[in-house]
Amino acid sequence: MSISQNAMARAIGVAPRAINEIVHAKRSITPQMSIRFGAFFGQSEDFWHGIQVECDFRSLHKEAAKIIQYVQTAESLMVCEDK
Repeated sequence: MSISQNAMARAIGVAPRAINEIVHAKRSITPQMSIRFGAFFGQSEDFWHGIQVECDFRSLHKEAAKIIQYVQTAESLMVCEDK
């Protein structure tokens, strides 16, 4: 498909910069943008939303140990309450 970022932006009613930033992974595909992309490409908005969620999880997976470092498990709380 040979469509410029500017042409796509005009077609879906957003600023060309928004498309450029999505292409270069500097901006996320918001739910609203998912709807626009779905209509433009003839796909469901869920498809585009799912791509963004997958990218977000892949990015966060690299930091998973750091994110959960201080998280207590539900099981550990129940054990404490039983005492």
